[in-house]
Amino acid sequence: MCNACHPREPVATLEYCDKMTTYEQEQAKAIRKWKDKEPSVVSQTTGWVLKPLNWAVEKIIPASVIKGALTAANSAAEWLTDTQDILRDGGVEKIEDLRDKDLKLSDKLANEVHNWANATAAIEGAATGATGLAGMAVDVPALITMSLRVIHKIGLCYGYECKSESDKQLVYGIMSAAGANNTKEKVLALANIQAVKVMITKTAWRKMAEKAAANKVSREAVILTIKNLAKQLGVNLTRRKALQAIPVVGGVVGATMNVAFINDISWAARRTFQEMWLEGNNIIDID
Repeated sequence: MCNACHPREPVATLEYCDKMTTYEQEQAKAIRKWKDKEPSVVSQTTGWVLKPLNWAVEKIIPASVIKGALTAANSAAEWLTDTQDILRDGGVEKIEDLRDKDLKLSDKLANEVHNWANATAAIEGAATGATGLAGMAVDVPALITMSLRVIHKIGLCYGYECKSESDKQLVYGIMSAAGANNTKEKVLALANIQAVKVMITKTAWRKMAEKAAANKVSREAVILTIKNLAKQLGVNLTRRKALQAIPVVGGVVGATMNVAFINDISWAARRTFQEMWLEGNNIIDID
């Protein structure tokens, strides 16, 4: 059931109303499956198998470098995120019109962004990875910028332009969920996403959320989020990219690991914004 059909009854987890399409039901199940999925084993196994290389990689991409990249890259990603192709392909005049148009259409748009991102990540990773450690200093900031741009771009596909402070916290939450090194980190990231998502999707609270996000306390919360996210991504990327330190195989590893990372980012963004779309249309309420 849903709020639209039964406005006075609470919506149970993953229960559907008669008006919910089969496709929307399938996506709701996929969202739950993604939430329950353990973090990528790639980042977990390479950490101890290639431990001798981790030290060298950490010197190239310390948490402080990633923190700086995150701070600068989010603004760059927002600035680089063009809306014209989404408006054209979505057949709408305003991005927000996609919030209640058609989930299948939004998924199609997001899939195109996803495929573009994977291809671009492979090219960039191969080029910088071929030079070993030297290229990694360029590769990581570029990868972070690309990741944030992908999140912003996928958000557009579902009708959401991430511009407010609350939106930025959502973007960082998606990055955290995608770059989680263990189940505990992913659970915490999902909890943060849910808290911010409630503020963003509930119209009655939106103005209050934006006002709160503008004050000093909220700004400090964002800074702490960036600091913690930088540490988390530092561990994740070090594990993924240890072999990239070897010039002979660095190009292949750079391409492979960049695609794997961007793929995780893209799916985290797609599932998060799918859920926002479904909740925004009062179709489901996934706890």
